[in-house]
Amino acid sequence: MKKSSYILVKLVEVAFIFFVILTVLFFLFRLSPGDPISKMVDPMLTPEDMAHLIEQMGLDRPLWEQYLIYVKNFFTGNFGFSFHYGEQVSTIILDKLKWTILLFTTSTVLAAFVGIFLGKIAAWHKGSHLDNVMSISALVCYTLFIPWFALLLLWVLGFKLGLFPLGGVLSPQLWVGNASLFVRILDVLHHLMLPLMTLFIINLGSYLLLMRSSMLSVLREDYIITARAKGLSEKVIRNKHAAQNAALPVITSVGLSLAFSINGGALTEQIFTWPGIGKELIFAVSNNDYPLAQACFLLIALVVLVANLIVDLLYAWLDPRITY
Repeated sequence: MKKSSYILVKLVEVAFIFFVILTVLFFLFRLSPGDPISKMVDPMLTPEDMAHLIEQMGLDRPLWEQYLIYVKNFFTGNFGFSFHYGEQVSTIILDKLKWTILLFTTSTVLAAFVGIFLGKIAAWHKGSHLDNVMSISALVCYTLFIPWFALLLLWVLGFKLGLFPLGGVLSPQLWVGNASLFVRILDVLHHLMLPLMTLFIINLGSYLLLMRSSMLSVLREDYIITARAKGLSEKVIRNKHAAQNAALPVITSVGLSLAFSINGGALTEQIFTWPGIGKELIFAVSNNDYPLAQACFLLIALVVLVANLIVDLLYAWLDPRITY
């Protein structure tokens, strides 16, 4: 199959799966117990006022009619208004998304680069003291319980030592005043350090162990023996012939991690009061805010599907033996 045909087939698959997810999400939220009205209105309102609110939201219409309106609005770029905030869903998501991307994408990329490098070194020195130290340290990082570790760093580095803020992303006194852009960027980075450190350390262990395992498997391949017989240097064999092929499963893991990072980590964002998508998604689901919750889940689904497609294409680029 030609590359263009393969991409076209994959795009059709992605579109079909996405439409199925869109449909399932719509009915799943409508059939779940509870309603948005009971969680957002004054209990002293009369039944007539509540009925008027339900009519304004379109919840009094038949389910099939709500679904058709929902599909039409989605494909015209209209994600509706949040029942709770009364604002456009797209505005809310864009406001929260930038903070999630800043935290989770940065931590994932940094952990992947460092993990791949250290995993390559550990596998190359298999059985040595260095390998044992790296492997045990990575295993400890990988098995850490995120809420416990996050609270520990928050208590020690934030509360006891006072090195970092205890939460949030901004210092109000700087943003209300006339602070320069550089000072504000430093303020955001200062707030970013604790949650970034938490996610970096935990993700680092998984990437290091995965790269080490993949590298050890590659080093037993015949083409590594051939490369040595040709007189290539150990550095070239390790970095170009072994590490490049060993990185394939790691790239898959990184691609999916980046995709799922869009939803944020609800627990991490909650602990550090980080105003990202994960925290907002939990709030929307808890309050039956259908438009906001659906848009958050659809964003996650779309990014995951696209990430899978990109990873498939990267495989063929990294390993010429893979054909479409």
